[in-house]
Amino acid sequence: MAKQKIVALVPMRHHSQRVPGKNYRLLSGKPLFHYIINTLISCPEVDQIVVDTDSDVILTDLKSNYPEVMCVERPQRLRADAISMNEILIYDSGLVEADLYLQTHSTNPFLKAATISRAINDFLANSPPYDSLFSVTCLQRRLWDEQTRPINHDPNVLLQTQDLPPVYEENSCIYLFRRSTLVGRHNRIGDKPLMFEMSAEEALDIDEESDFLFAEALMKVMHSI
Repeated sequence: MAKQKIVALVPMRHHSQRVPGKNYRLLSGKPLFHYIINTLISCPEVDQIVVDTDSDVILTDLKSNYPEVMCVERPQRLRADAISMNEILIYDSGLVEADLYLQTHSTNPFLKAATISRAINDFLANSPPYDSLFSVTCLQRRLWDEQTRPINHDPNVLLQTQDLPPVYEENSCIYLFRRSTLVGRHNRIGDKPLMFEMSAEEALDIDEESDFLFAEALMKVMHSI
């Protein structure tokens, strides 16, 4: 099988509603987005990294510290909060050709290069029939909907949580797709996606201030081992 060109797309906004400036805020002494860039650079399957941003802070930093990364200044029409990520990805994928696109986020500092490699190779080994891949975290907890109806368990049968049927949370760490799928469906997840399971610890996403504080504490522990 011929080598497929794989391009990583990493969107980064300047502002964040819940954690101000989180993409470039220092985490254990480094800007948060440095972690995912270093991870992608260490992934041998990734041929090119493209960062789409509206941040002069991030653009300046990338040009100084990561000259190999392609920087895309996000056009004004795609900067509003309500703009779908799929629209941004359609724009970015139209600027650089690839056989396969990988999308991840700067808010996943614990994502490992080996995990990305495993996801890519799992997808390539199973495509077709699968047309895309997204990463998930397995949940085995007693879940209820807003109408107090059980989702994944029978309240009259008290199973141990480890014996509950698993449900899977889309964790936004890894998406793999082809441009034809993205443009055709206006979605990075195709008609027949492959779910890629990864650990909850590695999938930690910084979305709230408490997530940032937890990540900072975890980094300190990891560096002390």
